[in-house]
Amino acid sequence: MAAVVGIQDLRRPALFAVQTLAVAACYFAAGRLGLVRQLVVQGAVVTPIWPPTGVAVACLLIFGLRSLLGITLGVLFVIMSITTLQPAVLGTLAGNTAAPVCAYLMLRRVGFRTDLSRLRDGVALVFLGALVSMLISATAGAGLLVLLDKLDASRFWPVWLAWWVGDAMGVLIVTPLLLLLHTARLPPRVARWKEASGLALIACGLVPLATYSGLSLLFLVYPLLILAALRFQLAGSILCALLASTAATIAATDQNGPFERLSHMEVMFKLQAFNGSMALTALLLSAVITEQRNTRRSVEKACQDLVEVLEHLTAGDSPRSPPPRDAEGLRHQQ
Repeated sequence: MAAVVGIQDLRRPALFAVQTLAVAACYFAAGRLGLVRQLVVQGAVVTPIWPPTGVAVACLLIFGLRSLLGITLGVLFVIMSITTLQPAVLGTLAGNTAAPVCAYLMLRRVGFRTDLSRLRDGVALVFLGALVSMLISATAGAGLLVLLDKLDASRFWPVWLAWWVGDAMGVLIVTPLLLLLHTARLPPRVARWKEASGLALIACGLVPLATYSGLSLLFLVYPLLILAALRFQLAGSILCALLASTAATIAATDQNGPFERLSHMEVMFKLQAFNGSMALTALLLSAVITEQRNTRRSVEKACQDLVEVLEHLTAGDSPRSPPPRDAEGLRHQQ
């Protein structure tokens, strides 16, 4: 018995170390992926979508606060891959760590469910997990640039806005995807795979057309997004949003299609408006559809249970026997 307890005590630190390194590696990989595409806003380099924030929020929601050390190490590794480690970097480190933790604490406070099966969960992730919490990292990052004289104070707000939207987009797109993978079930039936394959083919043809056409056809993505949400709920809508957002970001950073001949600020505003509205539509619409379907199943189940109870009660009642003829005749005579 003592040996078993000793082995378990040894496994716990080892498991924590493996989990911490895994979280740090995922954060670092997401950071390097986010740095592939960048925009220059008022002389500062920002990323339109910062996936590490989504990874950090998802890890906190799945593993809890024990993933905090891994997130901190991931932030440190990303910063070290960009610049040399200086005392001033601690501000960015603190801001990028505190923002996901704030998101986790607020979501936990309101009873957030990781399956995103209710509209209130989608609204909480949008406003608390993304828009409110990421104010911390944007303010810390842009404020630090001003304090270090790397950014003029008059240019603070455009850089702050781009930073904030980039971090929020990471939560809106990456966090639901990771939560979906965490709660993924067995593959659906073959008919659903055929339908999903057909929808994927349509998306692969329509999204490049919308994001690279000079006619500004970005609105064509929304009917596809709605169809994906109607047929596959969160799985369909968030994957469609991820594909469209990635294609739009590549087109914007290359200044192709609807982003051609625009200034850096115009590219940033147009791209962030498209990505933000698309992510909001995908997340909230899928949450509404899922909640309505769950409500309908609950009502159908309640009706079925009621029918079974009524059938059971009816089968248990013996039919009333008619009164004897003599008694009936005597009653009429009276």
